Amino acid sequence: MLQLASGKDELKMSLSGKNVLIVGGGTGIGRGVAQALAADGAAVVVAGRREEKLRETADGFAGSPAIRFYTVDVADRDSVSKLVDWTTQELGQIDIFVNCAGVNLPKRTMRELAPEDWDRLMTINSTGAFNCMHAILPQMRERKDGIIINISSVSGVRAGLLGGVAYNASKFAMAALGITVGQEEKDTGIRITNIYPGEVETPILEMRPTPVPPERLATMLQPEDIAAATLMVANLPPRARVAELVILPTNAAYV
Repeated sequence: MLQLASGKDELKMSLSGKNVLIVGGGTGIGRGVAQALAADGAAVVVAGRREEKLRETADGFAGSPAIRFYTVDVADRDSVSKLVDWTTQELGQIDIFVNCAGVNLPKRTMRELAPEDWDRLMTINSTGAFNCMHAILPQMRERKDGIIINISSVSGVRAGLLGGVAYNASKFAMAALGITVGQEEKDTGIRITNIYPGEVETPILEMRPTPVPPERLATMLQPEDIAAATLMVANLPPRARVAELVILPTNAAYV
């Protein structure tokens, strides 16, 4: 456990006693974040659509307290409400919320994109983030304390061909959501951060139009890299807020 000291201030880098809800915690970045925050002492609930993947995340952590899991469809407001109610009952309150839920699809160009696929990506990636934040914020406002971390994508700040029309638009919407609510809540003690990763080796790569070659995979970020950034943000003292954070592979251009 790392401790930092500066003058009279001492910051213990530990989430012991904190309660965390992570949506999209069954695979990839969400799984990495869940296990990193649990290892730092937090009580963690992971949520997502696939119970078997959530169970794998929970079973992959051998520490204490154990990671709990609950199934949710972020596009369904009633499902999100039930998740927040269950998590609050299980943990007592939600101190930190991390949104890692997100999808993409192979047919990404405007020429190929079906309207129903546009709707699906916008509903899950952006409206899903709204649904979760809307359900969790009231208890944080009541306490005048809380952290929300949205794991977005560099596609939400630089619209490129790789992410595709719908994914880029959904991530821009998610970015605007986090920035605006962060401004609204800055005087209530609630801190909101958008993290924008570049390419990360996760199962979402299976949705690429063409397979990713091994040499490119070897240079990508790993879920534990985003987990480390999330852990840093979560461990900052209440006086400090990271509004936005871009994290890229070393060899990637930010254009």
